[in-house]
Amino acid sequence: MSLVYLRHATKTDVPAIMAIIDDAKALLKADGSPQWQDGYPDETAIREDIMAQRSWVLMVDDRIAGTAAQVVGDDPNYHEISGDGWQNNTDPYATIHRIALSKDFAGQHLSHTFFSNLISQAYQNGVRNFRIDTHRMNQRMQAIVTSLGYQFRGIVHVAEPGDNARRAYELNLPR
Repeated sequence: MSLVYLRHATKTDVPAIMAIIDDAKALLKADGSPQWQDGYPDETAIREDIMAQRSWVLMVDDRIAGTAAQVVGDDPNYHEISGDGWQNNTDPYATIHRIALSKDFAGQHLSHTFFSNLISQAYQNGVRNFRIDTHRMNQRMQAIVTSLGYQFRGIVHVAEPGDNARRAYELNLPR
């Protein structure tokens, strides 16, 4: 059995993170999704995440298996939402962005472990409200988040070029 844990990303992790992002871009393209097909996320975005201490890596033994940014605080992309809207508009929330797993770890069901670790990290710091968005064609991500208890809340539009409508999900945990 492997040791699986979460840690903050560092500048030295950037090449491994970018390789994982490239894997994810190729997978999304193969699935027919336009998400992440315009150059985003790029190395600049990843470096900004690292500098802001919001970049995390999922480690399997001594290898980086996944990458994600977890942002605690207001996300301007979430101010306007169509549909049912956010259930919790008062408490602070954490948003998971730019999450991806390496193709080298495909089939190991690490996405649930990664999400659980990110949620636990924020929960330990008092966050009980979680949000995420994904393109309507990203069926993989939709299946993962709904299996974890996230609820579909509506459509948001993100600050990206092209088809920027995203399905928005929310998870609220008890205090």
